[in-house]
Amino acid sequence: MKRKDFLYLTGMGMGAAMLQGFPVSGSPVPHDTVLHPVDAAIKKRMADVALNAAKSKGATYADVRIGRYLNQSISTRETRVQNIASAESYGMGIRVLANGCWGFAATDKMDNDSIAKAAVQAVAIAKENSRLLSEPVQLAPQKGYGEVSWKTPIEKNAFEIPVKDKVDLLLAANNVALKAGATYISNNLFMINEQKYFASTEGSYIDQDIHRLWPTFTLTKTDAKTGGFETRNSLSAPVGMGFEYLIPDEKEKIQGIFPIYKKRYDMLEDVRIGTAQLEEKLKAKPVEPGKYDLILDPTNLFLTIHESVGHPTELDRVLGYEANFAGTSFLTLDKWESKKFQFGSKNVNIVGDKIQPGSLGAVGYDDEGVKCGQWDIIKDGVLVNYQATRDQAHILGLSASQGCCYAQTWSDVQFQRMPNVSLQPGKAPLKPAEMIKNTEKGLYMFGRNSYSIDQQRYNFQFSSQLCYEIRNGQITGMVKGATYQANTQEFWNSCSAICDESDFRMGGSFFDGKGQPSQVSAVSHGCSTSKFDKVNVINTVRKLG
Repeated sequence: MKRKDFLYLTGMGMGAAMLQGFPVSGSPVPHDTVLHPVDAAIKKRMADVALNAAKSKGATYADVRIGRYLNQSISTRETRVQNIASAESYGMGIRVLANGCWGFAATDKMDNDSIAKAAVQAVAIAKENSRLLSEPVQLAPQKGYGEVSWKTPIEKNAFEIPVKDKVDLLLAANNVALKAGATYISNNLFMINEQKYFASTEGSYIDQDIHRLWPTFTLTKTDAKTGGFETRNSLSAPVGMGFEYLIPDEKEKIQGIFPIYKKRYDMLEDVRIGTAQLEEKLKAKPVEPGKYDLILDPTNLFLTIHESVGHPTELDRVLGYEANFAGTSFLTLDKWESKKFQFGSKNVNIVGDKIQPGSLGAVGYDDEGVKCGQWDIIKDGVLVNYQATRDQAHILGLSASQGCCYAQTWSDVQFQRMPNVSLQPGKAPLKPAEMIKNTEKGLYMFGRNSYSIDQQRYNFQFSSQLCYEIRNGQITGMVKGATYQANTQEFWNSCSAICDESDFRMGGSFFDGKGQPSQVSAVSHGCSTSKFDKVNVINTVRKLG
């Protein structure tokens, strides 16, 4: 089959086997149908059918989530298109409180009888569950908002961009890599649109249109003489934006030892630079183990924030209710209650939010109808709060939820999920170049790579895509095999400096897993380049034989 014929057929949206981890349960969907959302008035009528049916059977509270989830993925390798898939999932999830206990049911049959039947089933499940109840659910108060809406402020809907144009971009990037000397390149473009409608017996009818996008690639170069190889992944970020993220803009670059991207991404440039860096990696010397001052770029530090701050401050993990995918937490309630647990240095201020423009977690309202905002988690280095939902707020003495409830689809029950968790920039003017000048023995690290962390989110190690050695205020060259080790508290207490707001960028996790049955969510972590003093570094490069 010729490439143009293949693009035509797949451009019609016929789904193929989906990439692992991509939440696309649903039906293959023609490309043109994704551009027509369901009218809000129709969704309100369906929601009222469910709410009325639930109340008639004894529910003291009910909420309804009507979801239309659109997913598209494109993957290529070298000169070939590997896969193009588009899928749609549409249905309704109904959650109720009856006899002080939760019940949940879902349906993809959207006629009145099926909706009412699902609502009745949810109430029956709640009443049956209540037989095992030790104490009733306590919901934080939440006012109804009436009929409101919220949309991701995109400039270009990725689903409106022709599939051919998206494929051409990925193949153009591959061509740049191969011409520049890469042995292999694979890349992916993930796009998600959540058309979500929430309604509750408290009087909220919330219509939201949420967009996320993630372009990514992996470069590989082999050394024919030694049989060795090196890889370099993209330094893009998954974003809560439209296709405009993939339109390069010089104003959205940070010029350092090589360009780094903020709210716009130049894939072709990143591929070209990354391919050249592979040659450096092949020739780089192994790092000498020891203590180093680390300068961590946001493309690296975001993952350390996610694993060592985001997960251990999820309240359900703190309470021991949740342990799947990321363990429990060393940040127990007694540490918070003391009001003096020194999580980090006084430079460390970390906030939770679901409102940062362009972030993966940005929404107007969470999946409990709570209007989203921002709050302190770590203030001047001290643990001051966690992440909570409506039925957890009373445990912390909060008068309202923090808006941390999410379900990956209409057919999954919503539960506590991580918001954006971000390290705040320094207040004094400071650029990475100044950090380098003030570093006698250090490492400058970019990009996420392999890592491990224990089941209480305490002991960890992280590596990077790129690592440069610093001696006497100068970058002396690239090194490889550098992995930093620490425990969470000593690491964050070693934070001695944070660059200012002009360097602030977001990374994130597009497929963050949690729960059983498992669900994925998307969450961003912002920070500026940060310095950590005298952190232990090991060399993971080994020679066999």
